Amino acid sequence: MLIALSGTPGTGKSTTAAILESGGNSVVYVNELAEETECMGSMDEQRKSREVDITCLGGLDLSNYAKNTLFEGHLAHHLAVDVVILLRTSPSVLEARLLERGWLPEKVRENMEAEACDVILIEATELGRPVYEIDTSVKSPESVVRDIARIISGETDDYLPGKIDWSQEVLSWY
Repeated sequence: MLIALSGTPGTGKSTTAAILESGGNSVVYVNELAEETECMGSMDEQRKSREVDITCLGGLDLSNYAKNTLFEGHLAHHLAVDVVILLRTSPSVLEARLLERGWLPEKVRENMEAEACDVILIEATELGRPVYEIDTSVKSPESVVRDIARIISGETDDYLPGKIDWSQEVLSWY
């Protein structure tokens, strides 16, 4: 199966993918894939990031990739994959991680709000593929890798969408 490892920036996708890759798993980084396949758009000067054509991304032929290839990136769920594994992180933890990376406060807030409002979860479920969630707020990357292995092996009940809820945290913002 082809697997999307998606989630809001700062949830641990790259760290998790690097561990999986070092263990011999096939990993494709969606930003690189978008660049190679001309799905990468122009620079959005206001947001200081390049736009990706998600229609182009979703239309890519992935049939040449090996079984159990993992596609890493916050837009990976747009690819024509078999399953989406969505990493989730408490908005307050996400804030600390992104600020530590030197992100601008406006971008940090935008990503906190996206995580709190389940933006990527909604996008992924609307695409009609099985979606599973892992809360990475306090888990080690190695623990997340073990969770991914469980999902791939078919042990999915603990990871069904809807168990992660940041509403109490969001209410504390006001």
